[in-house]
Amino acid sequence: MSEAHPSGAPVVTGFFDEATNTVSYVVRDPASTSAAIIDSVLDFDYASGRTNTASADRLIDFVRANGLDVEWILETHVHADHLSAAPYLQERLGGRIGIGEKITVVQDTFGKVFNEGTEFRRDGSQFDRLFREGDTFTIGGLEARVLHTPGHTPACLTYVIGDAAFVGDTLFMPDYGTARCDFPGGSARQLYRSIQKIFALPDSTRIFVGHDYKPAGRDSYAWETTVAEEKARNVHIGGAKSEDEFVAVREARDSTLAMPRLIIPSLQVNMRAGQMPPPAPDGRTYLKIPLNGL
Repeated sequence: MSEAHPSGAPVVTGFFDEATNTVSYVVRDPASTSAAIIDSVLDFDYASGRTNTASADRLIDFVRANGLDVEWILETHVHADHLSAAPYLQERLGGRIGIGEKITVVQDTFGKVFNEGTEFRRDGSQFDRLFREGDTFTIGGLEARVLHTPGHTPACLTYVIGDAAFVGDTLFMPDYGTARCDFPGGSARQLYRSIQKIFALPDSTRIFVGHDYKPAGRDSYAWETTVAEEKARNVHIGGAKSEDEFVAVREARDSTLAMPRLIIPSLQVNMRAGQMPPPAPDGRTYLKIPLNGL
């Protein structure tokens, strides 16, 4: 856990989940008790099929200990490497669950992959708010605005809250690079153009990434950088790389990557706003495994 709060900017506290290399954030209005939670984690043991709420409970404990009022539970995208704890958090803390409006594209794609049938709604109605490019909302007295930054997935968003940008998987720390683009609906060329939107923010803008993997040469996990640092030093796209140069690097790297360990349960749960699939006639909940790839 770490905290950052320059004067006049949102107070940002990061919670790192080492099992999935995910960073979840509590973002607070410094002038009130209003807060948002971004990219929460529901713990899942694949071997046993059991979930637990230890990671989410850390967020709840922090919110309650600091007397915060959660107004938003935000997702930067449909995660493929961890399950969202959004419904669990909403039940205990309140707040509205938000994601990008292109969630409908993701739901349509993976509704077919997992043979969900007509009972699975593909209109994004599982979420309380579907954001589009240029939308604004508030966290207390803080104004937040939305950038649609697809490429990793069609629904990826960047939330710009004061002087802070929460980029999900679009960018990582400068020494690790950028998001993979080989999932259905991904595009390295689209990701390059999305990153240019982030690079157009003021150089001093704080960037908070969705994951960190502590690459060789770095001794500790990190998740905060700046636009200036990313533009100068990002190993995939920094140094004013051209679009074609980036696409070549990104696609070459993607061709070597294995699928995330939790992609199959994560997609089925996260496209439902963190809800589990409906119970079977025997009352138990099941996840599907499509054989021979997605």
